[in-house]
Amino acid sequence: MKHIITILLTVLSSIASGQSFEGKIIYQVHYKSKHPNVQDQQFNSMMGTVQEFLIKGADYKYSSNGSIFQWQLYNSKANKLYKKMTNSDFIQWNDAGTNSDKVISVVLNKGVAEILGYKCNEVVLTCKSGVQKYYFNEKFAVDISLFKNHLYGNWYEFLKVSQALPLKSIIESQQFTVESVATEVIEIKPEDKEFRVPDKAKTAKNPYLIRD
Repeated sequence: MKHIITILLTVLSSIASGQSFEGKIIYQVHYKSKHPNVQDQQFNSMMGTVQEFLIKGADYKYSSNGSIFQWQLYNSKANKLYKKMTNSDFIQWNDAGTNSDKVISVVLNKGVAEILGYKCNEVVLTCKSGVQKYYFNEKFAVDISLFKNHLYGNWYEFLKVSQALPLKSIIESQQFTVESVATEVIEIKPEDKEFRVPDKAKTAKNPYLIRD
């Protein structure tokens, strides 16, 4: 089960020069299980059906209403992804400069969807782990040079093409299909403290890494 959750968090990690979008994106999320021992509602309960994505510069944070997954934080200075689970006293981290997945092909399709009134292009990444589809609008552009070391989860591979944050994603793997759709976008100036690991928190390298 812990290995499955790690795969899910990789997916979350399963999203241009100039000024970057700063603010909050709220996503409605649905998991469809392909695992014989895990039902859809179990994934949805564990990982959450509502996720809040907060970003400022090169730092971002996912917060969830899941019963197990609480939040995931990317700290650009350390180039680490930290995540907090309810079933662990430690905040686990992964090296964002590593990636066990491999992108086999990349396709860009223009004007294929409309989300929150924004016309969106689609990036399709065919990967060793499965197919990943992302839908974006240039209004929510980011400076991709800030994320050049963020290889984990194919994040930089996606940003190289989109140069913008996703408003929707559909991720398929052997374990599940997860769809995330933006329901609200709020432009704000997040406080720096939102992107800090809590003081005196116990941290440990994630032992449940995805193997080749």
